[in-house]
Amino acid sequence: MSEIISTQKAPKPVGAYPHARRVGNLLILSGIGPRKPGTDEIPGLTLDKNGNFLSFDFAEQCKSVFDNVRIVLEESGSKWENLIDVTVFLVHMKRDFHTYNALYAEYFKDAQPCRTTVEINSLPTPIAIELKCIATID
Repeated sequence: MSEIISTQKAPKPVGAYPHARRVGNLLILSGIGPRKPGTDEIPGLTLDKNGNFLSFDFAEQCKSVFDNVRIVLEESGSKWENLIDVTVFLVHMKRDFHTYNALYAEYFKDAQPCRTTVEINSLPTPIAIELKCIATID
């Protein structure tokens, strides 16, 4: 048996998929980016009228991704400390890995899930990071 989980408190998915799916005591989260719930605003990113970057703050995107993951976990009956695996997708490894790694160490100091970090060419919206997570539910 599995349960599909969606919440209005997290950013709306950009496709036809749920925020998470529960299978037994495992919770598998769909890819989650930094967009703000309800507005789709991307923290730390300002674009001009043609969609060109005016300003960019990768640390703000990281913090927002972590906040969004926490929302989905809690709305699904889990919690941050129950994370067991995190896959991070970065669109620019050389530029962003150091910042991500430093913030990850701060946010995940106690949780200590397994982690994989990969560089990709792009994501569906103009974001620089996305997390795919697996957690347990007590």
